[in-house]
Amino acid sequence: MTALDRAIAHPPRVPGVGAGSPVDGLSRRSVGPVDVLAQSVSAVAPSAAATTIPVLVASVAGSGATWSLLAAMALSFLVGRTVNEFVRRVAGPGSLYTYVSLGLGPVAGVVCGAALLLGSGCIAAFSLTGTGYYLEYLLSRFVPPGDGGVLVTVLVVLVTGAVVFAVTAVGVRLSTRLTLLVETVSVAVIAVLVIALLARSGPPDLGAVALGPVTPAPFSVGTALAVTAFVGFESASVLGVEARRPFATIPRAISWTVLLAGVLYLGSAVAQQSGFAAVGADLATSASPVNELAVASGVGWVGWVLDLAIAASFAACAIASTTALVRVLFAMGREGVLPRAFGRTSPRFRTPFVAGIVASVVLTAVPVAGLTAGVATWTLMETELAVAALGYLVAYALTCVAAPVFLRRIGELTARVATVAVVTAALLTGVLVVYAGVEATSDRWPAVALVVGVVAVVLLAFAVVTRRRPWRRARSRAVWDVPVETDLLGASRLRPDDPDRTGRGDRP
Repeated sequence: MTALDRAIAHPPRVPGVGAGSPVDGLSRRSVGPVDVLAQSVSAVAPSAAATTIPVLVASVAGSGATWSLLAAMALSFLVGRTVNEFVRRVAGPGSLYTYVSLGLGPVAGVVCGAALLLGSGCIAAFSLTGTGYYLEYLLSRFVPPGDGGVLVTVLVVLVTGAVVFAVTAVGVRLSTRLTLLVETVSVAVIAVLVIALLARSGPPDLGAVALGPVTPAPFSVGTALAVTAFVGFESASVLGVEARRPFATIPRAISWTVLLAGVLYLGSAVAQQSGFAAVGADLATSASPVNELAVASGVGWVGWVLDLAIAASFAACAIASTTALVRVLFAMGREGVLPRAFGRTSPRFRTPFVAGIVASVVLTAVPVAGLTAGVATWTLMETELAVAALGYLVAYALTCVAAPVFLRRIGELTARVATVAVVTAALLTGVLVVYAGVEATSDRWPAVALVVGVVAVVLLAFAVVTRRRPWRRARSRAVWDVPVETDLLGASRLRPDDPDRTGRGDRP
């Protein structure tokens, strides 16, 4: 028997490697690269964003709309590059919250966590509301809504919320596969419809594409609005425990999500701009660009298919955003920042069951409460999106500041990484200020007040909780995955009664 055979037959105990991880309970190394990519792609809802964001950007940026989309894509890619500096070194369920905690400490980490929960939570609520809105709109094409339009939307939100909980509770593989299927079909449908409409209206008028001169103010506002189409692209990072080869697959998923979504948005913007020029209409004043192009081209039935595709995309986004939110809550529960119950998992499905129940109830209750209180569906969606965008921008900016600090501490900081992180943090801060200023002077000012209020309350609560234990304010308690015995060569031969087997909590 060779030395290798002996090592496999009787694997020695490796100092520092135990039988358990701080994030035990999740289904470790159970999803592949396609599932990881599906998590990030679904979180940005590319199908829905491709049909709505170009008109929003065009309404403020005018002739510079395409430049704003390009700038937002470049900025999101730089954020992704900076986030990947953490992803290649730390595998955990806490995503940006964990990264900022490791770089800037628990106080900044708690602020980032609150912002991230607001971002992913409001995106999930926005997606549930959007599903109800588009399915009710589709139904109204066949049955006059009368006074029951809101009731239909509420019922759809309730049913979709229940489906989201069921899918996310059963397992991460089901949720990623389902969202991948839905988004693939939705993107394909929208791409085919847009190409068909362009072909029907004749050769595209590239002179109509908004690549004209820009002025700083409209360009900045347009870029800030365009960035909201990319938020959530880093969602794959919450699968650090469950992904196979997370240090390789997650960074690729983050980068490819930004690139794929950006190409789709730019293509949709070009198609809409040239299509409206062909029919002599103004894109900036359109309420539903692709639907109006379909009617103008004499194929109004396309709108029915489009509404169904957008509703499906929103449902997939709700699943992906809830998946991310639940894992951040799980990480906070394991650390003791939130009640320990949030850190419990289902023994059967190996998902954060308690966090999933709480998150699903709250995320469904928010749009239902708004709708039953008489808030218009589209107004509610705009407010939810504004809160989500502000939360994500705060989390992204803190992550970019934390990256060089963390890398310097572990001795791996380079000039290139530091330059990218600092420049990106400065640009994000500018976008955040511009976007917050625009929203603060609009009808959606409560969104800005809510974000500021939540951050202030979280900081106050953290200060009160740690007043008798001030050392907790300076020492990060972040948890992430670590190698365990089952990751080692010959792990399958380890027996529960092996004297060399180290149980959880019995590490040297």
